[in-house]
Amino acid sequence: MSIPNDLLGEREIDGPDDMEQLGRTLAAHLEPGDVVVLTGPLGAGKTTLTRGIGEGLGIRGPIQSPTFVIARTHPSLVGGAPLVHVDAYRLGAAVELDDLDIDVERSVVIVEWGRGVADHLADTWWEVEIARQTGGRGVDNACGDIAGHTLDLDADAPRTVTISRRP
Repeated sequence: MSIPNDLLGEREIDGPDDMEQLGRTLAAHLEPGDVVVLTGPLGAGKTTLTRGIGEGLGIRGPIQSPTFVIARTHPSLVGGAPLVHVDAYRLGAAVELDDLDIDVERSVVIVEWGRGVADHLADTWWEVEIARQTGGRGVDNACGDIAGHTLDLDADAPRTVTISRRP
């Protein structure tokens, strides 16, 4: 597993540019066979982080949320491993992920909404949890609503990103 210890732990990310930069930093350490599981509410920055990882890996883009296609494979433009970007939100069980026939050993695999679903893809994986604070009132929910206040999911708002090694 290629996680350097200085990337583990919690950090504050101020906006989308910083989230993409974190992705580029992570990409510098990713190797074929690495699995990254992204967790966080709607609009937290999972796809933005993946966009930075893709840029850092030198893959063919663009990186877009794979919600409706479940998975997209982005080949490398620089002779590296392809990036497989999966959105597990609509998957009912881990066995459905197996049906995608992902070549984990030769790819870098990013799984949004993957906690509990993607855990079996590798013996060890990175877990990146993104929490979005709004107005000092706590973390927003998947519907973008806290106490009746609709949130602008595209607004720049700080995120707390926690990176850990699993298991």
